[in-house]
Amino acid sequence: MTHPIIRDLNTRYTAKKYDASKRISAEDINVIKEALRMSASSINSQPWKFIVIESDTAKQRFHNTFANMYQFNQPHAKEASHTILFAYDPAFTKEKYAKRVDAEVESGHLPKDMYDSMMGAYAFAESNTDETGFNGSWTKAQMYIALGNLLHTLARLGIDSTPMEGVDSALIGDEFKQELDGHVCEVALAMGYHLPTEDYNHGLPKARLDLQDVITTL
Repeated sequence: MTHPIIRDLNTRYTAKKYDASKRISAEDINVIKEALRMSASSINSQPWKFIVIESDTAKQRFHNTFANMYQFNQPHAKEASHTILFAYDPAFTKEKYAKRVDAEVESGHLPKDMYDSMMGAYAFAESNTDETGFNGSWTKAQMYIALGNLLHTLARLGIDSTPMEGVDSALIGDEFKQELDGHVCEVALAMGYHLPTEDYNHGLPKARLDLQDVITTL
């Protein structure tokens, strides 16, 4: 299939080794940030925070969080051009949601007379909130929507990436406590340009199940 979307998805892969000398342009970083901001989420909850690791100092801080585990991902911390920490809010309250609805009214997207109706949508979050106020399973699911959105954005930009669940959430929580502001990071995305001589699976055919094995049309 020659459609541009399918070409993007055939090109995208998980980079194994980055060329530390190559940097993502400021223009592309701005596109990446805006793509994250524009990501979809249930009831427009946006229960997330994205921390862009760009400076050498920030890279060293991230590098330090691999002290106890997942050292196979540690080289990406310094060799990738940028890394994004994807963090979710484990206690997304109705008061926090109200800020999103306020923004919808201010932008003109939501008529003022529909404010109360939109606030009622918080029931989706309430149904996923336990007696302690934890709804992290639900908010984490929203965060993965943003991750998927960005993976395709990067493919369109011709930027390589490596999604990493192999990160130490506890150490990241300690090292980036101020920036996370109560959010939890359990996945990060390294971004940049692969090192051709050491990235063994670049350009190889995709290995996916047949269409009929994963999709049923009724």
